[in-house]
Amino acid sequence: MILAFVLAVCTVGTAVRQGDASMVVPPGKMPLVEGPVPVPVPPPPPAGWVPDLGPVGHLEPWQIVLAALTALPLAARRRYPLTAFGAVIVTTLLFNQRLGAGDTTVYTFLSCVVAAYSAAVYSPHRLRALVGVLTGAGLIAAFAEENFPYVTPGVVPFLLLVGVGLGANATHVWKQRVHALEVRQEAATRLALDRERARIARELHDIVTHNVSVMVIQAGAARKVMDAAPDRAREALLAVEAGGRTAMAELRQVMGLLTPAGEEPETGTGTGTGAGAGTGTGAGAGTGAEDDAELAPQPGLDQVPALVGRVRATGVPVELTVTGTPVPLPAGVGLAAYRVVQEALTNTVKHAAGATVRVVLEHTPDALHVVVTDTGGAASPSARTGTGRGLTGLRERVALHGGTLSAGDHPTGGYRVDAVLPTGEPS
Repeated sequence: MILAFVLAVCTVGTAVRQGDASMVVPPGKMPLVEGPVPVPVPPPPPAGWVPDLGPVGHLEPWQIVLAALTALPLAARRRYPLTAFGAVIVTTLLFNQRLGAGDTTVYTFLSCVVAAYSAAVYSPHRLRALVGVLTGAGLIAAFAEENFPYVTPGVVPFLLLVGVGLGANATHVWKQRVHALEVRQEAATRLALDRERARIARELHDIVTHNVSVMVIQAGAARKVMDAAPDRAREALLAVEAGGRTAMAELRQVMGLLTPAGEEPETGTGTGTGAGAGTGTGAGAGTGAEDDAELAPQPGLDQVPALVGRVRATGVPVELTVTGTPVPLPAGVGLAAYRVVQEALTNTVKHAAGATVRVVLEHTPDALHVVVTDTGGAASPSARTGTGRGLTGLRERVALHGGTLSAGDHPTGGYRVDAVLPTGEPS
């Protein structure tokens, strides 16, 4: 803004001092006259005569405005660099064509240089800026006699200082841009890391909470019937073992995603050996089962019946209903549907002991509806350990695939979780 104002004032002031364009003779164009030049002596003015100064500096008002416009567009050179450059070039060409070469060319040429520098440095459109600067330079060069200033030895240091200043400022601007780009990249990296942490936290929550809740219930049942019904206690312990193996397998899948390429995740064979010895199958069989589970894909919609069966084995009445024609689902959608059912059943086990649960999977041509309702019951001791993040994570997971999830008390009693997942990838 200040630079534009200073150049405009200098251009207008120089043009006013220079006078009418017809009286200006460009340097190097002085006619050669041999001999003494007669100097005419004007006659004395009559009495009462008042001199008529005419327009200011013998310039028309439109010429003064045009002189100012050769520099004023520079006020917008940072925000609209290409527009400012074009305006400066056009007004400079018009002004110098009308006024002729003279002292003003120093300032008009400097305005063109500053405008070209701003277009090259500040414009985000690199190709347009390059074409524009080359075109403007070509127009100035085509009319060099009117637009190029007469350079004297005293002006050379000034021009060198201007060039050095513009170069230093360009370097400073580029450093600022590089720093701003690095800051944006770091912010994007942090955001990606935060989202990945949240995703992994949701996976760990869903895996650990469900399986541990089921294992706690099964272990408690085994403890209560251990003396009276050893067979039932043994079945409960087998269910605890199966739940532990499932949890370990899913945890290994999640941890495998975090393992750098080329490294092998820890297998932890101690758990497999202990569990295998407890059931009498041997350590080798336990480790082999874990290896097979570790290689299994992440659960999807086809694993929902097995999930319902495990919960049903804990003594919770669960009814599974599938309607419509199933269609192939993206892996992420199938996993999200599985997690919805898993979290809803976990909440029923923890917060509604003694409730009856109904799971409905409704397939439609464009979406999958997952509805889990229970009839309500008493809260178990493990309900006090809840953080309330399960449903929040489910909403984020479902929204990631373009779906919606609602949860709340059922009008007829109990609790209801309702999720709608599109059967295609979100647009």
